[in-house]
Amino acid sequence: MKYLFSILLITFITSSINAQVESSTKSLPIQRSSGSSIPTSNNIPNATSKNPFISRTQKAENYPTPKKEEFSMRTDNGLMTAGDFVEKKWTEDAAAKEGHRENQYLGDHITSGKFVEVYCRDYQYVDGDRVRITVNGKLIMNNLELGSNFTPVLVTLEPGFNTIEFEALNQGASGPNTAALKVLGELGELISTSEWNLLTGAKASMIIVKQ
Repeated sequence: MKYLFSILLITFITSSINAQVESSTKSLPIQRSSGSSIPTSNNIPNATSKNPFISRTQKAENYPTPKKEEFSMRTDNGLMTAGDFVEKKWTEDAAAKEGHRENQYLGDHITSGKFVEVYCRDYQYVDGDRVRITVNGKLIMNNLELGSNFTPVLVTLEPGFNTIEFEALNQGASGPNTAALKVLGELGELISTSEWNLLTGAKASMIIVKQ
């Protein structure tokens, strides 16, 4: 009888302990304060509502890039196109200097050919510059007007020294008498290239030595 009573007592004590453990481990409900910022189901933002953040594309649309001012060579910045430069460069000859009154020596050159071809033109502003050409004192061209293109003059050479002189007959409409000069040999080889700037009456000369 005592044995049965002991078993019942142990069973009662064990049941009481389990009940207390279960009661103590139950989670307590969290009480939400009235000032809570957690949104309720009614305050959750709609998925289709406007995004508060602006994408880069939207920024570009809302704030267009300022239009760049196109560079123009026609503005008043002193720049010109190449065509303008060529057109404006020789609207007049370079200013005449006192040194242009002196004769100019264009050098001496040697050839074995029977003749040379002399080409000359006005290399600055074409304003009617004119020259007289002589070889060893003999008249070859009495009144050659220099244009924008080269004018050929054939010079027959004598054995030894041949002095070719170009005398400025005028100074054109502006500046000195200006010319670019090329001398080609019998075989078309370039013998000399030079320029002159002369006041009226001054001369440019060269010597061609025929071997």
